[in-house]
Amino acid sequence: MKLLRTPDERFADLPDFPWTPGYVEVDSGDGSGDLRVGYVEAGPADGPVVLCLHGEPTWSFLYRKVMRVLAERGCRAVAVDLVGFGRSDKPAAFEDYTYARQVEWTRQAVFDRLDLRDVTLLGQDWGGLIGLRLVAEHPDRFARVVAANTFLPTGDRDPGAAFKAWQQYSQETPDFHVGGIVKGGCQTDLAPEVIAAYDAPFPDESYKEGARQFPVLVPTSPDDPASEPNRKAWTVLNTFEKPFLCAFSDSDPITAGADRVLKESIPGAAGQPHTTITGGGHFLQEDRGEELANVVVDFVERT
Repeated sequence: MKLLRTPDERFADLPDFPWTPGYVEVDSGDGSGDLRVGYVEAGPADGPVVLCLHGEPTWSFLYRKVMRVLAERGCRAVAVDLVGFGRSDKPAAFEDYTYARQVEWTRQAVFDRLDLRDVTLLGQDWGGLIGLRLVAEHPDRFARVVAANTFLPTGDRDPGAAFKAWQQYSQETPDFHVGGIVKGGCQTDLAPEVIAAYDAPFPDESYKEGARQFPVLVPTSPDDPASEPNRKAWTVLNTFEKPFLCAFSDSDPITAGADRVLKESIPGAAGQPHTTITGGGHFLQEDRGEELANVVVDFVERT
């Protein structure tokens, strides 16, 4: 497995993102050695752990507003960069990216290396697709879950025209402008330096194989390689009784309606104060990060 590593200078002078990165090594899974996974954390070391998992095509920078509030209110916020994103290593070939590998790489990072326990998962977009698999496969590691603009698809339902168009775009556009994509998924205007921060992990198109591949890894047919593992995950989630909260935004065309499925299917969601965050697009951490963080901490304190 050939790996690319974004030069550190690309991450100089990030706006409102002061935390020093940490790194752990995980097994690549193909016999070629280890991958480096980057993460940042904020807040007291003995505070309740909130694991912040980002999605496509962002990185832990997306959680900067959330992390600040979590830390101020006494939580230990840990935001991990998925392999292929942020400060984590980036396999250079698109075929190196699979759903199963992402789950395993993240599992190694957060459990085998960081040894996180009694975790509150905060997962958005692919952060939920990966995080909910981890919840189902290792429920003993989690205390509760906050699902924000995410879902766990099995491919048994049509994903809709908008998502299919996004998949096609990701494969065909010659310039996969990450910062511009993030901007398009927000309700608020992003400053040029913020857009540049989302572009920072990707010096050129060769670093974007993961970002391009993620859209087509989402199961959209019943025989997708990830369909059966996700169905198995649902058999556990259908009996998951620990507190489960949906905090979706009001303006996300990609995941709208997925919260209803989660609330109706997961026992731990019953009776919880599910919330709709107004004024948030797909990347609600960018639009309404402080509000999302307060919802998370209130949930942790209440449960």
